[in-house]
Amino acid sequence: MDPINRTIRRISGSNDFQRRYEMMKKEIAANAEIQNFLQANAQLLAPNAADQGMIKLYEFMTRSRKCADCPSLAECKNTMKGYEPKLIIQNGYIDMQYAPCPRQIAAQEQRNTEKLVQSMYVPKDVLNATFDQVDVDNPTRMKALQMAEDIVSQLVSDPEHYKGLYLYGKFGVGKSYLLGAIANELKKQNKASFILYFPEFLKEMKQSLGDQSFAGKVDAVKKSSILMLDDIGAESLSSWARDEVLGTILQYRMAEGLPTFFSSNFDYNGLEHHLTYSQRGEEEPIKAARIMERIKFLSIPVEMKGKNKRNA
Repeated sequence: MDPINRTIRRISGSNDFQRRYEMMKKEIAANAEIQNFLQANAQLLAPNAADQGMIKLYEFMTRSRKCADCPSLAECKNTMKGYEPKLIIQNGYIDMQYAPCPRQIAAQEQRNTEKLVQSMYVPKDVLNATFDQVDVDNPTRMKALQMAEDIVSQLVSDPEHYKGLYLYGKFGVGKSYLLGAIANELKKQNKASFILYFPEFLKEMKQSLGDQSFAGKVDAVKKSSILMLDDIGAESLSSWARDEVLGTILQYRMAEGLPTFFSSNFDYNGLEHHLTYSQRGEEEPIKAARIMERIKFLSIPVEMKGKNKRNA
């Protein structure tokens, strides 16, 4: 080890090393992000922490961190794709670690949910929808688009915001398409959302009782950061599906204040009537009212009118 130590001492004592070291210190001293970190954590740092952590600080400064201009996770320019360097403090000294960026976190949540739930039977045009392509040929569609844009802005700027939209109207007026446009706009802002075609989801949940995956699927859906239940009310509903599936999901999301969107052919009153009667003809108005209380808490009703675009 002596020859190695002598080499290190010789290099560190050379004029060239000292010159580069001083330049590195000047660059670090001029870096606002690093200086803010040092000032904010001054009470936690050891007296010589900045000198001891000079290499870590320089590494942090020179790593590729271009999240502000990131077009997508697939085009990530960071040194570690989908991860960004973070300065941390370990026992009073400076260290650095790589943490997933917001886009990576959103993408991972999407993958985890989709592994458990297969009810992604959403048309391709809905999955590729954008606000620019929403047809605003009448005042109701214009109002719905404006409210959708406002909701997206609120969800991005206010982490406590939980109100989604309840889009209702006849077949083919663009309700599902607008949900897709909202989801894609949120994705641009690093917000994970999950569109679920509700009638197929209920079929899947019934089948999952046989393979013991029911609890895991309900858990994944109810905890989604932003959930969109497409075509609620189109299903033939049993008391079990209403209370144990829909009720469980909505109760959790109401309690946790998680943003939830809906599309339906029914307005609030029509959906409550639909939820009142089970497949067996049983009339359960109190249970239906309980579900509607949660839907009303989580959403703002928006009517969409117009010609059926599917038959255009």
